Amino acid sequence: MTIDSKPRERSAARPLSKQRLRLWLRLLRAARGIEVELRERLRKEFVITLPQFDVMAALARNENGITMTELSRLLMVSNGNVTGIIDRLAADKIVLRQAPASDRRSYIVRLTPKGASLFAVVAKAHEGWVDELLADFDTAKTEDLIDILGALAVDRRGEKQ
Repeated sequence: MTIDSKPRERSAARPLSKQRLRLWLRLLRAARGIEVELRERLRKEFVITLPQFDVMAALARNENGITMTELSRLLMVSNGNVTGIIDRLAADKIVLRQAPASDRRSYIVRLTPKGASLFAVVAKAHEGWVDELLADFDTAKTEDLIDILGALAVDRRGEKQ
């Protein structure tokens, strides 16, 4: 991904609301472009999907396991979506699903040793790919963008994070 660093002409004639809309569309286009590339690389290199990677990443951050409901909340997807992903990862022995003794209606999900090993390899490759895709941003630009975009972080209730 290359960044056009030529300063562009500012458009004072456009209302700020239109400029913000353009900004939103640019952010979306950039994120989707990176996502498409990462999906393709995960599929080709590791035969996994981006949602499977996301589930493994969430489980790697919660070594003791988490419930399916917590997982769906973390990933901001429905329980049904998580169930399908977990079914596939369980079939490949990447995750383990256990019903806790205290509540037989829920499941605790965690990475298996095989899953943890796989995730370590995939996460390292993923980090390298993102680094490559964003290589046009030096340290200062990267930090500035992290700060600027961090100011946009809003939770589901519309509150700043």
